[in-house]
Amino acid sequence: MVQPSPFLDPQNLAKLQGLDLVARRAVEGYVSGLHKSPYHGFSVEFAEHREYSPGDDIRHVDWKVWSKTDRLYLKLYEEETNLLTYLMLDTSQSMDYASEGQVTKLHYAKMIAACLSYLVLHQSDSVGLATFDARVSRVLRPSGQASQLKEILGVMERSAGGEKTDLSRVFHDLAERAKRRGLVVVLSDLFEDPERVVSGLKHFRHRRHDVVVMHILDPAELTFPFRGTTEFRGLEALGNVVIDPLTIRKAYQEEFGKFVEAVRRGCRVANIDYLQLTTDQNLAVPLSAYLRARQGGRMVS
Repeated sequence: MVQPSPFLDPQNLAKLQGLDLVARRAVEGYVSGLHKSPYHGFSVEFAEHREYSPGDDIRHVDWKVWSKTDRLYLKLYEEETNLLTYLMLDTSQSMDYASEGQVTKLHYAKMIAACLSYLVLHQSDSVGLATFDARVSRVLRPSGQASQLKEILGVMERSAGGEKTDLSRVFHDLAERAKRRGLVVVLSDLFEDPERVVSGLKHFRHRRHDVVVMHILDPAELTFPFRGTTEFRGLEALGNVVIDPLTIRKAYQEEFGKFVEAVRRGCRVANIDYLQLTTDQNLAVPLSAYLRARQGGRMVS
């Protein structure tokens, strides 16, 4: 397992100017951390590999070998992978939330998307991006061109918290647009009825895509740490309410827990990888999850 690195801390990364710098700093820090990971058995000689050294081009790293050995090796030959990754970024209004001291869910999702784009393109594979709220906003078709990173980062830099969410409608739409089979990565807080969410996600599976759901939440949405009379601002067309949090904390946590479990269970039944993330988590977590998924391994939620 890769050890947490301060270079992958979301609050540290948020201080950097531009998603391009975030992606480069995070991925290079992540790969360096992988290289320092302890070796867990698996004695294998690689006739067509050599061990990674700091400064080597990460596009030649053999992630299949890493997934089995927790060690980094470089391929001494080029493989034709043709892997397509579709990034689906939720830019709805609820994603613009951040509790005190945290980055917004949207910015956290953008940092993950930037890192994955950088990583995919440096593996000589193709990546595309779709942004959405109540409807699909922008679609960049998958490409392996070096210029694709600039295009993706540009779209995300211009994307702000938009309207309310209609995830089921959006997922059905995007599933029809994603013609070639690939790996779909959904970055969203999934704030909608779980049955509708899973119904839309199943459309991707029906079209033979592999699907990874990264369920992005603010820590406060799980713990509800508020004290004293508090005004809660409604997002996505909901009104504001003033209330003592202590009177509703238990009921809130029970209902929110049911929501999360319903999404997790629905994904499991549909053979969809599910990973719950909070915006204070080190970015090594989603990066590792992506690499496991692209090699056909199951993620632990």
